[in-house]
Amino acid sequence: MASFLETLAKKFSLFSSDIGIDLGTATVLVYVKGKGVVLNEPSVVAVDKVSGKILSVGAEAQKMLGRTPGNIIAIRPLREGVISDYEMTERMIKEFIRKVQGFRLFKPNVVICVPSIITEVEERAVIDAGTQAGAKRVFLIEEPVAAAIGAGIDIAKPNGNMVVDIGGGTTDVAVISLGGIVESTSIKIAGDKFDEAIVKYVRRKHNALIGERTAEQIKKTIGCVYPRTEEVSMEVKGRCLMTGLPRTFSVNSTEVLDALEEVSASIVEAIHWVIERTPPELTGDISTNGIVMTGGGSLIWGFDKLVASKTGIPTHIADEAISCVAYGTGNCLENLSGMQDGTMNLSRQRQMMQ
Repeated sequence: MASFLETLAKKFSLFSSDIGIDLGTATVLVYVKGKGVVLNEPSVVAVDKVSGKILSVGAEAQKMLGRTPGNIIAIRPLREGVISDYEMTERMIKEFIRKVQGFRLFKPNVVICVPSIITEVEERAVIDAGTQAGAKRVFLIEEPVAAAIGAGIDIAKPNGNMVVDIGGGTTDVAVISLGGIVESTSIKIAGDKFDEAIVKYVRRKHNALIGERTAEQIKKTIGCVYPRTEEVSMEVKGRCLMTGLPRTFSVNSTEVLDALEEVSASIVEAIHWVIERTPPELTGDISTNGIVMTGGGSLIWGFDKLVASKTGIPTHIADEAISCVAYGTGNCLENLSGMQDGTMNLSRQRQMMQ
């Protein structure tokens, strides 16, 4: 009877593949075992306030941000790297799992990334959300560890490597050796703060109001944290604070550099803080190996140049920086026996990765 059920399940693809989730403040990436990264969508949920029904999730919901009527709200259920709306996060994860798996007879094991500094309450919230969303078992892995693995670093060796993962809500800085984190910090300053800084700057300098999506577009198009060799500019549409009417004006890269200076300085300060507390032997390794930057925030023009100039350590941005954490979770899916329910046992990471 058991063999018959297995044959039937295989025939109709009812077995679930284990999945890894990079549960980001701005974006969710899902890695399916044997298939790679199959989903990359914004962490946004659109809900009907009257019925409580989810109208859309991901890219479709993002289009509704700032454009919904009174009975519909488009929200981001994660803020600064942690769950701010538990129910919406659970429903969002459930919808993404359904998108990548469809109907399956058996529940999947799920590996979810979390910031390197997370409280037990925040950790439990992630585990419960994953379980309620349909996971058989939930495992957690620190984002810098997953990012290092996804960037192709062999973390099992007795060799120091520094990873700077700049996401949407948090920036994680960690020194990794022998499969574990030696020194780390996690600050709630990342991509969202860059967007906020641009909104504030435009309001102060141009006396105009722009939305988060427009600020993000400015950041991606002409944003920089290190002086460009040639200045670039773009046309921006906003609302004039004097007249209340629509207005089009020009913003250049030098202005954006000024706007982002304070936020980028905070991230550089966090990197300094970790280096100062790293054992001398590992500091020497980092000087040789350089600093690896991952995450969407690292793609702002000149970030690697800024870090290198401020630390004196060679710095480079990982290939496929946005997907590094997701690929790291995918690597862990191959070694679930080396992980404990609910969390990763850091003391066993070295054996797990060998």
